[in-house]
Amino acid sequence: MPAPNRVAAGSAKAGSATVASAVAGSATAGSAAAGSDAGVPRTAGSVTLVGGGPGAVELMTVAAVAALKRADVVLFDRLAPNKDLASLAPFATLIDVGKRAGSHPVSQSGIEDLLVEHALAGQRVVRLKGGDPYIFGRGSEEVLACHRSGVAVTVISGVTSAIAVPAEAGIPLTHRGMSHSFTVISGHAPLTENELAGLTLLESTIVVLMGVGTLPTLTQGLLRHGVPADLPVAIIERGFSAAQRTTVSTLSAVLVDAAVAGVASPAVLVIGKVVRLAFSGDAAAEDLVARAAEYTVAA
Repeated sequence: MPAPNRVAAGSAKAGSATVASAVAGSATAGSAAAGSDAGVPRTAGSVTLVGGGPGAVELMTVAAVAALKRADVVLFDRLAPNKDLASLAPFATLIDVGKRAGSHPVSQSGIEDLLVEHALAGQRVVRLKGGDPYIFGRGSEEVLACHRSGVAVTVISGVTSAIAVPAEAGIPLTHRGMSHSFTVISGHAPLTENELAGLTLLESTIVVLMGVGTLPTLTQGLLRHGVPADLPVAIIERGFSAAQRTTVSTLSAVLVDAAVAGVASPAVLVIGKVVRLAFSGDAAAEDLVARAAEYTVAA
């Protein structure tokens, strides 16, 4: 079995046809060695956008694992489950296109160019993303890029970190009598005054992805629009990793508490009463039941 060829993001420039051409040969060779489609002619390539979930391999869907196994080329993100890619996609060229705060070695347009170029070369391309491709994953942009170039494209949904990470921290997003809805927002850019006002009217649990950097403007904005200062807030860092950590505070105190704790991305923020129901194993069960009793609703 040939070893997968891993290409570092730093070696690829935005929209670089050179990188795409360089890796195309090794990906084709790897697929031929796999022999999974021996004797079956294949002239048209394709792109499959795969939601890899919150980072734990065991939370990947069966369809996601199958797509990786068939892949000739995999373009993967930083938060996608990429540590086991060599075994999940044993015959594919692996291309790191992950973005980090202030560092985008391959631009979004460059990623789209790579997808199209490899597919037009007849290869089966998997675009492996963290979470779900259609939830702040720019998946729709990549689908449109494929359509514009006449490339067949499919999307495999993934478990979004907006739900899975709070659950891993023992936080339900809804609870009868406490919260009957939740809103997922991107913290990539500050919210407008209208958006802040809308959040306060909903009175739902608020889940923020990519929100560490804009935490000051978000908390101050919510307070300005009348959200109670003692509303619980949880910041869950590095979900589904050995270094997962949860910092619990309130809307008025979270900036100080986050600074003291040294909170950093990646993290999922949960704002709402449901944070009071957070638990960590059976040892917290008695306390959890006591806290939940306040919000019990008759059946």
